[in-house]
Amino acid sequence: MEHGAQSPSPPFDCIILGASGFTGKYVVREALKFLNTPSSPLKTLALAGRTPSKLTQALNWAAHPNPPPSIPILTADNSDPASIRHLCTQTKLILSCVGPFRRLGEPVVAACVETGCDYLDICGEPEFMERMEANYHEKAMETGSLVISACGFDSVPAEMGWLFNSRQWMSPSAPNQIEAYLSLESEKKMAGNFGTYESAVLGVANVGKLQELRRSRPKRPKPAIPGSYPPKGPLLERQKEIGVWAVKLPSADSIVVRRTLATLAENPHGLPGVNESAEQIRKREVFWSNVKPAHFGVKLGLKKLYGIFGVITFGMFLGLLSRNAIGRWLLLKFPSFFSLGLFRKEGPSEDEVASASFKMWFVGRGFSDASQASQSKMKPDMEVVTRVMGPEIGYLTTPIILVQCGLILLSQRNNLPKGGVFPPGIVFGSTDLQDRLQQNGMSFDFISKRALPA
Repeated sequence: MEHGAQSPSPPFDCIILGASGFTGKYVVREALKFLNTPSSPLKTLALAGRTPSKLTQALNWAAHPNPPPSIPILTADNSDPASIRHLCTQTKLILSCVGPFRRLGEPVVAACVETGCDYLDICGEPEFMERMEANYHEKAMETGSLVISACGFDSVPAEMGWLFNSRQWMSPSAPNQIEAYLSLESEKKMAGNFGTYESAVLGVANVGKLQELRRSRPKRPKPAIPGSYPPKGPLLERQKEIGVWAVKLPSADSIVVRRTLATLAENPHGLPGVNESAEQIRKREVFWSNVKPAHFGVKLGLKKLYGIFGVITFGMFLGLLSRNAIGRWLLLKFPSFFSLGLFRKEGPSEDEVASASFKMWFVGRGFSDASQASQSKMKPDMEVVTRVMGPEIGYLTTPIILVQCGLILLSQRNNLPKGGVFPPGIVFGSTDLQDRLQQNGMSFDFISKRALPA
């Protein structure tokens, strides 16, 4: 199938860009599991980045204990647009692991859109994602380049998790609010990766730019959600059923979910594929007709109260210091000190990664009969709890998700939109992504449904 401005079949199915970085090498390890295996669409793979020797090391690490397969190593540099454009003409799909995306991401998106190449990344930076949509959506629709950010822990567990919870509400019931509680668990003390920390510092520093960008863009339709807007809860919440203390988490997840909801309000049957069969159209329309929009938010849940105070302290450092250049320099120079040990320059060891996992609980509150929700400020009378679980978020869950999204893109391209810049939920929601994640170490569980006391 020809699509976009590319030659009918470029030499590679997929190129992993930034393959030698902390997360990149784990993405390579995950991709190798599907390279040339029976029924896998991934037949040809290349690795790309600035330093060939580091890419070779990453490949050796990823293939261990087996000898590395002979995979082409390509040199490409984000500061050289021609080298990135050339890269895009050689593949159907770029998996980008080059962060912080605010600094390094745009040349790759621009080149993919220009050449009609598909693009997935693991970005969790709202300003970058929304700016790419503002700048490239129209052109990507023309050239047939599908650009999807946040195909990692940010924000697929949140998107697929709220879709899963939403679909448990059988008519006439409907949710009003779905809140996610993220609980990170680990047997060893675990430090996050410096790239994630740097993205957070730059994100807080540039929050004004994001607000400015949103003000400059046309208003999008809001989804119809039954009942009134949920009240603002307390800063600190004791969630008894799950057994955690919870504090609001300013993550990309709720922003990405809201973008999917806005796209769904414009396209109630989901996004039509470039060349769908009648059966596929029916399947997609049935899936989206069972999805009920809800207000969505994310909280971080910790077992111990003192853990929450650590997180709040780190949040205060971040808010105060990232506003000026000296403060940002301090934050980036001493990550371990300012994050109270949550992040460090060298990232976690393999043992730490292997010992960590996450649980994300989705607590949906709504109405047993949505048609009555508008009556006299009726309060939600029903609760549905679901859960998504998986291994360590940054190095294990993220590569699993990115690679599965890539395999869906390669094997089911006709069922997906021709092109455009979209969040993952609206593109992958009605595909078999959830089943694939369940076959690769994640789980989606229905926990409980109950009537709420009046």
